[in-house]
Amino acid sequence: MLASFYQKFLEKYLNKAQLITLKMLVWLLQNQKQVKIERLAATLPLPIQQNSRRRHIQRFLTLNALSVVLLWFPIIEALINQHFKLGSQLTIAMDRTQWQENNVLMISIIYQKRAWPIYWCLLEKDGSTNLTEQEKVLRPVIRLLKEYKLVIIGDREFHSVELAQWLQNQNVGFVLRQKKDTTFRQKRQKFQPLSSMEIYPGVRSFYTNVNVTQKRGFGRFNLGVYWKRKYRGKQEKDAWYLLTNLQEKGTLNS
Repeated sequence: MLASFYQKFLEKYLNKAQLITLKMLVWLLQNQKQVKIERLAATLPLPIQQNSRRRHIQRFLTLNALSVVLLWFPIIEALINQHFKLGSQLTIAMDRTQWQENNVLMISIIYQKRAWPIYWCLLEKDGSTNLTEQEKVLRPVIRLLKEYKLVIIGDREFHSVELAQWLQNQNVGFVLRQKKDTTFRQKRQKFQPLSSMEIYPGVRSFYTNVNVTQKRGFGRFNLGVYWKRKYRGKQEKDAWYLLTNLQEKGTLNS
């Protein structure tokens, strides 16, 4: 049920009874494909009443030992160290998803077109995140992976120049997709919306040293623009506008 790699780490942080409970829950989740406590309690193989099994699961899930930082960080750090050389570049994705009544802000590492979860938090609200929430979930990841060169990527929810400036101050790379009505200005030119750029399907452009806000106090960044060509009869409606502090067009394309 649990790979030996995980078993080795879990034995350090959980006692024997807790580890057995975890193994049973993992097995049940794989079989029941549900995360409802009532359903898990009904099928948990313990010789006690169902209400007792439910309370047993609830107590287990609130253990301090199950903290993401205390338990998961050592595991994900070891996995990353196995697959990446220290000092190499890591692509870190920031994303938010609304799952039923849960609003989750997730930070993941991209490896072979898959996302490994690193850190996450449940938002006590619906809808988009703000800068404070974004910084809160990014800070532990930046500290954890300080021995690597990080590039944070985010969709249009994370388009703010404030986030870009904060990441720049952390000496972290970023590629943040921008909304087409975002205004930008090249040197000695007027501000104009990104949608005013002349761009065609299949074309890539890279602009350096641009402003993306009319607010004062922010530095200049680079801007990559790409419009995917038609593929299998489907054409992307809009071009992608990518704000970045990466210096090379080739690095952004990769």
